[in-house]
Amino acid sequence: MIENPPLIQIKKSTSRNRPSQKQIDSFKDIPTSFICDALSGYAALDPAIKPLSIPGKTVNHIVGPALTVFSGAADVLGMAIALSEIQEGDIVVNCVNGFQGTAAVGDRIAGMIRNNGGKGLVTDGPMRDLNGIIETGLDCFCTGLNPNSPYNSGPAKIGYSIDIGGKTVNSGDIVVADTDGVAVVPFDEIDEVINKLQRIVEVENAMDKEVSEGLKISQKALDFINSDQVIYTD
Repeated sequence: MIENPPLIQIKKSTSRNRPSQKQIDSFKDIPTSFICDALSGYAALDPAIKPLSIPGKTVNHIVGPALTVFSGAADVLGMAIALSEIQEGDIVVNCVNGFQGTAAVGDRIAGMIRNNGGKGLVTDGPMRDLNGIIETGLDCFCTGLNPNSPYNSGPAKIGYSIDIGGKTVNSGDIVVADTDGVAVVPFDEIDEVINKLQRIVEVENAMDKEVSEGLKISQKALDFINSDQVIYTD
């Protein structure tokens, strides 16, 4: 590299997308699996990113706009600066390039995310200070726990496109997270997904009802079995 980049680059809030509250509310209590159904089956981040395991605590279902942070490996400066950019209801999505050697975030950053109105944190690295994180009440999704300390030196980028968990995430995308993991709805597809979800919810609920009432195999599967696409051999 000929010269070092600026320590911190921040994309102005006026240049970042942000969904309406009505759009956000449309995803309330919608399971991540339904979100994936509405996006051709693939909307989830890598399953290594999962709810932070807290004994005796139920995993909450959370929905909010992404505020993206690219911290890079073993560094937390970007997260410290990103606190100034949080808007009420944001879910901070922090990329450390999947680095597992140090914690990506600890309890103090988690607490300040909550103090600034943030709803949750998603990162592709581990966290630390579990007891302190529990006290913050912030819903966190990460790869596990690691007490090793990150640096505080940068560089970092806030509000820009990041690649995390096998997906490209932009600020303003809608993040939905629950027991199963984390799903992301691209900003430009929000309304399309909302329109699809109504039908998906109806079908899923109807199928669940049939199973609870004793259904052993679907009619669609039976029709397939009885078609010329299935043969039985000795």
